[in-house]
Amino acid sequence: MAISAHERPPAPATTPRWTTTGQRSTEPPTEPSIGDLIAEIGADLSQLVRDEIELAKAEIKQESTKAGKAVGMLGGAGYAGHLVLLLGSLTVVFALAHAMDIAWAALIVTAVWAVAGAILYVNGRKQLRTVNLKPEQTVETVKEDARWARHPIS
Repeated sequence: MAISAHERPPAPATTPRWTTTGQRSTEPPTEPSIGDLIAEIGADLSQLVRDEIELAKAEIKQESTKAGKAVGMLGGAGYAGHLVLLLGSLTVVFALAHAMDIAWAALIVTAVWAVAGAILYVNGRKQLRTVNLKPEQTVETVKEDARWARHPIS
């Protein structure tokens, strides 16, 4: 059974809304001002930036932890390699001791390592002299930017 138009209750003058406390409000809706909208956008943007920074911090912390563990393992491998080199050298000394006096065997192994160290030092020093710490490309692009800023061509 349908209700006729004159039997229906009149529609409220304003659309009911819900307040933040969960109660029904019948105040007329007010349009936010441009200042309110800009303030809200600014607050949202600030929150977004803060959230992104927190996410970046968490990711960096996680990656730093992984990198620290990897560096620790590499350090352990370097130490193990050093021990292998030392004990291998002692083995060579004792093997040569069967053919000659142990003092001469130790001196020969020491001399071999001294020559290897000298060769590595000379080559490393030569390569280090070719290193240029001045970022040439960056300096050039900054100079180009400065020239363009003084005389823009657009």
